Amino acid sequence: MRLLHFADAHIDMVTRGRHDPETGLPLRVMDFLRSLDTIVETAIREQVDLVLFAGDAFKDRSPAPTYIREWGRRIMRLSAAGIPTVLVVGNHDRSPAYGRAHALDPLETFAVPHVRVVDSPTLLGPDALDGLPLQIVALPWVPRSGVLAFAGEALQEASLTEIYRHMETLLGQVIEDLVAQADPALPLVLTAHASVQGATYGAERLVMLGDDLVLSGALVKDPRWAYVALGHIHKAQDLNEGHQPPVVYPGSIERVDFGEAREEKFFVIATIEKGQPTTVEWRKLPVRPVIDRRVTLTEDVLSPQKRLLDALGPREGLAGALVRLTVSYPQVLESTIDDAALRNYAAEALEFHLVKRPQVETRARLGDEPLEQLSHAELLEKYFLAKGVEAETRAALLALAREILEPEAE
Repeated sequence: MRLLHFADAHIDMVTRGRHDPETGLPLRVMDFLRSLDTIVETAIREQVDLVLFAGDAFKDRSPAPTYIREWGRRIMRLSAAGIPTVLVVGNHDRSPAYGRAHALDPLETFAVPHVRVVDSPTLLGPDALDGLPLQIVALPWVPRSGVLAFAGEALQEASLTEIYRHMETLLGQVIEDLVAQADPALPLVLTAHASVQGATYGAERLVMLGDDLVLSGALVKDPRWAYVALGHIHKAQDLNEGHQPPVVYPGSIERVDFGEAREEKFFVIATIEKGQPTTVEWRKLPVRPVIDRRVTLTEDVLSPQKRLLDALGPREGLAGALVRLTVSYPQVLESTIDDAALRNYAAEALEFHLVKRPQVETRARLGDEPLEQLSHAELLEKYFLAKGVEAETRAALLALAREILEPEAE
């Protein structure tokens, strides 16, 4: 069986900027829809056995009708092709208020053929997958409000960390109960919109327990799974690379900000065969180029403007791209930077962001006291004085600082 797995479409992630004159849609929204079209067309052309979407169709929990229409058009193409499609509700698809309708509800409400929307922990068997000899334990995003409503007064006074710990324990029990109901003769897939311990965000920040609802590595790497299809983290990665089962975040389908400038974007086709290791094929998506340049100028630079133009690279390379140039420089070089010339040079870019950060050197007068004899609060006060913080604000900040630095003994 060949499963096409993708996640984090966020088709309304970037609605600002230029609009397409024919469709009226923002050009950046069309970038996301172009990637979604590539995924749908691949599924239909290659006649995959199942499409599995691991959550976050939208950015907005209450998406505009136009974006619901555009998402629905693509899913209806899968339905018309007779491809079983499972849509897991993500955190951006779900209202934070317990019991409210979510953004994918229309597809379930109108019983679209071959499409199954999962908004609560569920075991899907062949009956729910058009007879496909496969089982899926599906875990959508679980809102904290839902767990609190379920737990009643037991967690009303609990800390956020305690609530998440309870949620992790509860979900582990739910998953075990669902696995116990599964037919051991059929392959079993786990799909979840959640963080997993040990995963990496785009900024190379590791997911740790205690800061969010996090699934343990042991749970997702359980050999009972034939494949684990995840969503929620935008950086593509296999958390169990080289081993079974594959534990895959395909990542978002488009670059959502400059922090993802260097990341390629993918969807995945996983092949599951009974008695054989599951294989994973990464398919690269056609995404818009993102160029992020940072330059630090010093007073000894002979031609600051030329240095900035060189940093941007060849003019033709900027065409159609999202471009950001961040410049740090001494205040005295302000007059040497020609903003208009830079913007003209990048005129063919879809967007050009010039971020200027002039550096003003300010030295605090510390007096004759040795630094080691000053308390933290005294050093902080000298810092506020050097920065010109007004007396009233300075007093309030210092009072707060003392509460932190010098807490009263219990």
